[in-house]
Amino acid sequence: MEHWADFGKLTLERMAAGGVFLTVKGEKPNTMTMGWGSLSVYWGKPVFIVPVRESRYTYELLKTAKEFTVSVPGESGAFKTALGICGSCSGRDCDKYSLAGLKLQAGHTTETPVIQGCAVHYECRILTSLPLGLERLPEDIKARCYPKGDEHTLFFGEITAAYEG
Repeated sequence: MEHWADFGKLTLERMAAGGVFLTVKGEKPNTMTMGWGSLSVYWGKPVFIVPVRESRYTYELLKTAKEFTVSVPGESGAFKTALGICGSCSGRDCDKYSLAGLKLQAGHTTETPVIQGCAVHYECRILTSLPLGLERLPEDIKARCYPKGDEHTLFFGEITAAYEG
């Protein structure tokens, strides 16, 4: 495994400029676009924290999943259309992979696949999850990011593999 922190700058840049792909596997894989997240160390382990709104299909899958993957496009603007589709179409209702022209490939340490053609992949084992706790957020953030009260749950994934695509 390459060192996960080596990919941090690119990952954070892509989250801020269009997003990255979060994939979880239920009966079938589902991928959503993620624009927020954190790379960190918790409990002496490398961790990718992914926030997912409770209204999302991905949230339903993550509640019972043991793992997830994050795939990071390499160039700014790469996968722009696919990121748009995966951020606006629910896996409950559509086949995102056909619509977005995405191909999956097997992960190295997980049964959850990664998105083929991305520059960087993280494979993660879920350690725990925590509701964000909207009641503790400043009012300006709640008004801007949670006008409907649809809060995020933070899923803490131990990074079991990080590598270039």
